[in-house]
Amino acid sequence: MEWPDISSRIKVGDDLRTEFRRDLDLATVGKAICAFANTDGGTVILGVEDSGKIVGVDDNPEAVHERLTGFLQSGCSAPVAAHCGRHRHSNGWGIAVRRVRGFDPLRFRGRFYVRRARGSVEPSPHELQELFNVFGFVFSEGQTIPAASVEDIDIHAFRSFLSGRGTEKEPQPRVEDDLRNAHVLREADGALRPTLYGLMAFGRDPQAQPHTGSFWIQCTACRDRASEVILAGEGKGRLDEQVRRALGWIRSLGWTETCAGVLREDRPLIPEPALREALVNAVVHRDYAIVGSPVMLEAFRDRATVTSPGALPNRMTVESVRFGGLPRSRNEWMANAMVVARPMEGRGLGWLRMRRTMQEFNGAEPELVNDEGGKFVRVTFRLKPRPAEGET
Repeated sequence: MEWPDISSRIKVGDDLRTEFRRDLDLATVGKAICAFANTDGGTVILGVEDSGKIVGVDDNPEAVHERLTGFLQSGCSAPVAAHCGRHRHSNGWGIAVRRVRGFDPLRFRGRFYVRRARGSVEPSPHELQELFNVFGFVFSEGQTIPAASVEDIDIHAFRSFLSGRGTEKEPQPRVEDDLRNAHVLREADGALRPTLYGLMAFGRDPQAQPHTGSFWIQCTACRDRASEVILAGEGKGRLDEQVRRALGWIRSLGWTETCAGVLREDRPLIPEPALREALVNAVVHRDYAIVGSPVMLEAFRDRATVTSPGALPNRMTVESVRFGGLPRSRNEWMANAMVVARPMEGRGLGWLRMRRTMQEFNGAEPELVNDEGGKFVRVTFRLKPRPAEGET
């Protein structure tokens, strides 16, 4: 170990790439090593106080060195590449773990950490997205959720799915076998973990996990995008619950009143069949590799929009969606679960159903934007038809 370099780091103080620790407390040292591995690398120096004073480690340096070496191999979700060495100083032994770097996004005790200023912290949604992007990590519906366990799956919801699918059979001796066969669980890190599909379709609290905290429908009402939010709501829970709660929120905005002669008719702001179709498509076909961005349901004075993270999947175009026909799902298991749960009806006919419903409602065509650069799909429902050219 090049101790002169370590000494110069100690003089500068702990920073983005340097962490001082008095002794080997893995609860804190482990977070720092994980954070350095997930960010730009760094050095953990033991036997140094926060002030930079070298006091030496209290424990046997040989034993501390062995514990650190073992931790680098098995203390995180995958082995960590680093150099571990020690140096005899006049005040005692100093031990350093240098050039810490991971090969995949790493977790310590089931959680991600990154380096921010002088601390090791859990990443924000944006930082987590950047972490996945840096490592080329693809988050699909079959990906396991590291911090989740079998207990996070609602077995009753899963059994209801089997019943609704009409494929009830004699259950396996172990419920885990049924869940594994249905892609709800997969083995990872030596344990059975829920897949993203399993958690979003059958989870007890899908948004409780670090990976999945942004996978819900955010609801806002305002006059226009530049105005303050008048009313906000959340559509959280499993996929079908998200859609149901978002529809409940839009109902809370009230109804419009129309009169034909002496008869009065109450009408919703948007017909539920059209909005339900847009919301179902948003939660099923969204790109779950984009973390930190919920589906957005926005109500303005002249329109309502549903925005889903990710461009159209599998080379679909705006024209092919409008035409209808062969469905191409980004998340096929989720789509199937929603068909069984009934929020999703005929596959491939969603846009045609939205169009027909809106024409019957107010004659306004729904609008579809596929922004490949911004990575989002947006459906817009006009609350009243746009005037023809030349009209006011």
